[in-house]
Amino acid sequence: MTRAPVVLHVGKVSGISGSEKHLLLLLPALRALGVDARFALLHEDEPGAMEFAHRMTAAGVPLDAIRLPSAADPRAYRRLLALIRRDRPSIVHTHLVHADFLGLSAGRLCRVPVLVSTKHGFNSFRESRLFARADRAVGRLAEPHIAISHGLARYLAETEGFREDAFTVIHYGIEPGPPPPPPQPGSAPRLLCVGRLVPIKGHDVLLRAFALARDAVPGLELSLAGAGPLEGALRQRAGELGLAGAVRFLGLVSPIGPAMEEAAIVVVPSLGEGFGMVALEAMERGRAVIASDVGGLPEIVGDGETGLIVPRGDAAALAGAIARLAADPERLAAMGAAGRARALAEFGQERCTELTAELYGRALGRAGASE
Repeated sequence: MTRAPVVLHVGKVSGISGSEKHLLLLLPALRALGVDARFALLHEDEPGAMEFAHRMTAAGVPLDAIRLPSAADPRAYRRLLALIRRDRPSIVHTHLVHADFLGLSAGRLCRVPVLVSTKHGFNSFRESRLFARADRAVGRLAEPHIAISHGLARYLAETEGFREDAFTVIHYGIEPGPPPPPPQPGSAPRLLCVGRLVPIKGHDVLLRAFALARDAVPGLELSLAGAGPLEGALRQRAGELGLAGAVRFLGLVSPIGPAMEEAAIVVVPSLGEGFGMVALEAMERGRAVIASDVGGLPEIVGDGETGLIVPRGDAAALAGAIARLAADPERLAAMGAAGRARALAEFGQERCTELTAELYGRALGRAGASE
């Protein structure tokens, strides 16, 4: 019997957001296709990392945890080398910066036939010339490269100097949940924004836009689901804008589906977004989405069909989009239904899994031919 190819995924995890949700779907699905997918978890003892480990192992995926107290910890690197030598994978597949720098070099030292790297997101540190040179140098160890959206591939080309056409684009996938309830009728629909409370998620732009939209549609309410270092500043900003009674801070919410079902519109005002899993989750739950024109968001949200796309950082444009949809419940319902249909037809997990497995097959074929 032919041995199933061992694919060791390596990732640094601190919590569960878009990339981690993707991996929690992808690896069990790959195993169901006959790929011996495993995970090397780099972590700093964060509760989110431990939850990720529990969920991954509960899904039947072998996992080894490696504590990474610093980015270049030699003990962690030796443990990763020992793990690769023990499992003898045909492929090492890395996710995010720490894994790229540690996993790709360890895979090369251990003579792993195929090294794959997936780029997942926008990051301010990528604008550093020093980082860009280092990332490109490490990136030369991998072939093939995956980007989770065409927008991210363009960003990496413009910011770091990668070749845009060097990336194979494989979007994240989603699994269908039960049919969602329709948006609750009301004179002023509720808005929801989901994401870490950090600058790149654009919450300050949203608050300014929300204040303007309430002038046109009084009674609008906004819920913010997520935690992060900006919470205090955002609470203060909401008060300064006269929104203290109209904005709710929900903290971390998991699962997020019920909160989306309570809303009529999900807003994704990000200033940078590699993919935009929140937009896809909202569409799967039958909710209209208003999103920035960055990264993968325009590839997910059909502008004018499943939601509206607005220029990033433009509070006036975002306010206008909110007011237009909030005043048109029939259009909201139609966009929500179209969004669910699009999510399931174009972004199903099965497609993501099959494209990844096909990429592995091609890469192993080339590696075999070159040996």
